Amino acid sequence: MGKRLAVGQTGYTVAGKRIEYKWIALSVTTIGALMAAIDSTIVVLALPDMMVKLHADLVEMVWVIMGYILMSTVFLLTFGRVADMLGRVRMYNLGFVVFTVGSALCAVSNGATQLILFRLVQGAGAALMMVNGPAIITEAFPPNERGRALGINGITWALGGIVGPLLGGVILTLADWRWIFYINVPIGILGTLWGYRALHEMSSRTQGESFDPVGAGTFSLGLVALLFGLTSGIERGWTSLPNLSLFGLSVVMLVVFFAWERRARSPVLDLSLFRSRVFNFSVLAAMLQSLGMFAVNFLIVFYLQGVRGYDPLKAALLLLPFPIMSAIVGPPSGLLADHIGARVPATIGLLVQAAALIWFIATLSPTTPYLPIAVGLALMGLGGGMFWAPNTSAAMNSAPLPRLGIASATLATLRQTGMVTSFAVALAVAAGSLPKQVVMHLFVGSNIALGSTAMQAFIVGIRNAFWVSAVLCLVAAGFSLVRGKEQRQAPSSS
Repeated sequence: MGKRLAVGQTGYTVAGKRIEYKWIALSVTTIGALMAAIDSTIVVLALPDMMVKLHADLVEMVWVIMGYILMSTVFLLTFGRVADMLGRVRMYNLGFVVFTVGSALCAVSNGATQLILFRLVQGAGAALMMVNGPAIITEAFPPNERGRALGINGITWALGGIVGPLLGGVILTLADWRWIFYINVPIGILGTLWGYRALHEMSSRTQGESFDPVGAGTFSLGLVALLFGLTSGIERGWTSLPNLSLFGLSVVMLVVFFAWERRARSPVLDLSLFRSRVFNFSVLAAMLQSLGMFAVNFLIVFYLQGVRGYDPLKAALLLLPFPIMSAIVGPPSGLLADHIGARVPATIGLLVQAAALIWFIATLSPTTPYLPIAVGLALMGLGGGMFWAPNTSAAMNSAPLPRLGIASATLATLRQTGMVTSFAVALAVAAGSLPKQVVMHLFVGSNIALGSTAMQAFIVGIRNAFWVSAVLCLVAAGFSLVRGKEQRQAPSSS
């Protein structure tokens, strides 16, 4: 950072050189995104080692993953509302601290229960960063540069998909699973210090408003019940009484939530955001894209491990065409959206991802060479890179500056809910003809020699899941196409 860092109105002087504040803000949020991206990939690779050394069962290992997603989804709206009230930079920096502490606690866990609890802490920290990162970028960059900035920030998720498997493979070869969490600690300390030193609030806090505990409580309970139902349906069965009860509770709580929010003085969810057609269709497209695409990588990993017999590290490395292509395409697509709007690049990206899924349906078999698989993965990365930054830029540009926190939270909540739903639905469709024990072993990366009948059934199941995902991408493309033209607003000054 240099020996001296002088704060200016629109930038900083670092070691005698002037750096605009917008690039400082982008650097901090990029570190947070990279840390979260690497962590998610490494944890999946380490599940078998964790299960053996912690003497855990398969359900506990599932919740090592799902507990993190659950926590990072449930509190997004609440944290977004609090950030609008107390300051986005303050809450983002707190997220860095919580995530780093959670990582250290995960590393010293003595059992599966402790690990799951500390993953919940990590998830809370991730939610704080996830909500406020896009809002901070949107505030710092002028309207004609936001797409490019969000595209650069989005590269880190793709880079995490590249670095995660490589770093995870090295760590798991030289040490045990605890070091996949220790690796977050120095990155988190660096990001925390840099954030507290360099970031500042750009817009005034919302005055005269109070927190809405009823809205936050009913939404959180409804979403928890929904996510529990979706994840436990794989194990218990979708029509079991406990599962139906969870879905029923979810519906009741979410109905109460929306009814309450319509008359609350300071609602957790600002329903006025949905008066914007651009915002409505942008968040719907994001949710449907996540619903369609999140589980595709997992299904390809299941195919590479369960059908082709590759170990988890090799399977993860074979997925690299996806994040590499996404990293290449992300910034140019954001820059293109800055000049012509988000509708065209985002819609084309969704159509390309639908085409990639149809390509997999046509080519995937128990003996498919790697080249067609790599082509499909590259197409998926191309489409994802074209969609994410323009769509996020459109959603954030359509929100008023005082509501950027809750706008970002709404977008992230729908996207995360789509991710969890995608995982549950895809597994249910793809593995419907296989015994539950085989499905759970595939989930934790075990090398299972499938018999020819089961192998063919699993391939048919994957194709069926890809058809569902392709249709969802096409519907999302329809919403993206008719969203309208976003209006751009200038960043606030400070």
